Amino acid sequence: MAEIPPDPNENPTEKNIPKNKQGSKIIYRYVISFSYLHLAALYGLYLCLTSVKWPTIGFGLLMYHITIIGITAGAHRLWSHRSYKAKFPLQVILIVLNSMAFQNTTLTWARDHRVHHKCSDTNGDPNNANGGFSLSHMGWLMTRKSDEVIKQGKSMDMSDLYNNPVSRFQRKYALPVIGTLCFIHPTFIPMYFWGETLNNAWHMNILRYVTVLHVTCCINSVAHKWGYEPYDKNILPSQNILLSTFALGEGFHNYHHVFPWDYQAAEFGNKKLSLTTLFIDFFAKIGW
Repeated sequence: MAEIPPDPNENPTEKNIPKNKQGSKIIYRYVISFSYLHLAALYGLYLCLTSVKWPTIGFGLLMYHITIIGITAGAHRLWSHRSYKAKFPLQVILIVLNSMAFQNTTLTWARDHRVHHKCSDTNGDPNNANGGFSLSHMGWLMTRKSDEVIKQGKSMDMSDLYNNPVSRFQRKYALPVIGTLCFIHPTFIPMYFWGETLNNAWHMNILRYVTVLHVTCCINSVAHKWGYEPYDKNILPSQNILLSTFALGEGFHNYHHVFPWDYQAAEFGNKKLSLTTLFIDFFAKIGW
């Protein structure tokens, strides 16, 4: 099972700031964790094709969509870019969905993403696309941050999230909250409500988790390599319509890097391809 990585930007010392380039220091316990998750996901795919019940597959698809919303509408557009305002009830919903996705805490996710925009595809970028596809995709999650990335992370003003009670709660109780919402509840529900086996329920949930993680990581790898650049041809982020479909509207990446404050993350919203924008608009209409 993946674990929440230590935050090298908090109380740094000479011991935990290695003199290295981004991606050069491998964290082997994370490699082992990610290896297990991917093997379990492949087994989950096999079970999906052979023995998993149809309601479990439907539940997995539902979980896929709502957990991506926790990343796109929550960690990304709200807490990283502050591109729209959300009242307390919506923030609670988003922190639950974000915890179900388990991509670290919102504070850590937002800090890394703000650094990514400030230092996009340079040595200060934690997922620098110029460092290679594997590093920008998922390799950066299994390696120590470079000195420059740590320096840039320390320079980020994160006071908004340190002062946010919802973000503080998730950060304080990260392991029990994220562990329960991401792994325990999604495994228990199929077993309790329609008699799915523990083996099937667990591995289907891991398949969902790993799929969402890859789709999210594709934004900083695939969308920085393949696509077109109608807004700024001098940067790597590109428009990738196919990726936007899977990422619920996050594939209009050239536009997003030029106009990161737009809550729609795409010109004119492109709502047909952006369930994230439709989600935000719905809660805006009901005043949340």
